[in-house]
Amino acid sequence: MIQRKQSLWLFIAALLNAGVFYFDLYKTHVLVNGVDTPGSPLRVTDHYPSMLIALVMTMFPLITIFLFGNRKRQLSLCFVSILAVISFVTLTLARVGRIAPPPSSGTYWIGSILPAMAFVFIIMAIFGIRRDEKLVKSVDRLR
Repeated sequence: MIQRKQSLWLFIAALLNAGVFYFDLYKTHVLVNGVDTPGSPLRVTDHYPSMLIALVMTMFPLITIFLFGNRKRQLSLCFVSILAVISFVTLTLARVGRIAPPPSSGTYWIGSILPAMAFVFIIMAIFGIRRDEKLVKSVDRLR
């Protein structure tokens, strides 16, 4: 059912993942003649593979909400969403290592934290889906 808790968790995860398109992932600071100057920020829209993975990790929780009739498929799509989040974080860390050479420094921005928060909400949704599965099995046992 759409009004279950896991639907709320999946919707929040989708919103957090969509925030990656809006916020920067990493901001560099380069020292030029002893002066700290801001470099170009790392964004999702600047890198095509990152954008595709971010789109997948945003759409799968939304699709999963409407598969409430098939809880096994919901669970499998949640695990695919987790895999997409992990691959996005890995790709972002690899890009940061490539973009920031040693004389420069930088800070992770809000966009880099959002997938980790979405990861937690997807895990909460998995627990809710499993609890519903147990409830349905217990009701079937009583018939």
